[in-house]
Amino acid sequence: MLLRLFSLIALLNIVSASIAQEASPSVVQRPGLVCFWDFQKQSDGGYISTGSQAYVLKPQNGPIDHSEEGIFGKSLKIRQGQWLLLPREDCPALNFRNKDEVTIVAWIERESDANWQYIAGMWNERDAKRQYALFTCAASQTNFETMDRIPARHQTHGYASDVGGATPGKPFCFSYASGETKLPKREWTMIAYTYDHQFLRVYVNGKLDEHPGFNPFPWNKPIFDGKEEGADFTVARQCLPNWPHYPEAEKPMLKQGFGGKLGGLAVYKRALSADELETMYQATFGKR
Repeated sequence: MLLRLFSLIALLNIVSASIAQEASPSVVQRPGLVCFWDFQKQSDGGYISTGSQAYVLKPQNGPIDHSEEGIFGKSLKIRQGQWLLLPREDCPALNFRNKDEVTIVAWIERESDANWQYIAGMWNERDAKRQYALFTCAASQTNFETMDRIPARHQTHGYASDVGGATPGKPFCFSYASGETKLPKREWTMIAYTYDHQFLRVYVNGKLDEHPGFNPFPWNKPIFDGKEEGADFTVARQCLPNWPHYPEAEKPMLKQGFGGKLGGLAVYKRALSADELETMYQATFGKR
């Protein structure tokens, strides 16, 4: 009986590895890829990316646990307050600015009900150095027709800032698209956002998450150039005004940021099409 159990576990591992190998080409063999982290390869105390750049994301605020369940193999099991850091000076190719296009794709399993769960980007709110970012679970969403915000709940959001700080005349950055779908808990989901300098668009499971007045979000302004003192590239946490000693861990941050599993993260210097994101979704989820 025990031998059969071990054999079954081995078989499942082989099947999972096979699916991961088939899924990865849909992500990496695509023009414009800067970095793809599947969190299977570690180097220098962090996770190394494939793509045009081999950048190392390093865990912060304690070691991050792994889950055997994932998309490309094991996944990161992130507790709120944990995050990953890639200093600005170490990732010049991720410094999207001015007329650069952007796509961020993330494979997540949401476990927290907290608001404003940041996923990834260059986004420093404390020092007004916002550039681009993917979020989930914002408490508010911006209607592009009125540029006013209304409540939101567990949706996906894609940001681009042209000024680094708050949108002129507003208390915060209001330039972001918000999908309509309420992201499920404890269920793998592929979320993405693109910016082509005509629209900010949010996708859920390979489909444009249409939300009249909120997604797609018309926007044609350049991405803020943070220059040498701009934002770092971070995952699961962004620098906020109540984080005076960033990047050191502080108590106010322990219950902020993303909480859940992160199975993969891809960043492109190009706005991927709806067809490309659908193909990626089918490759990574179609055999699950």
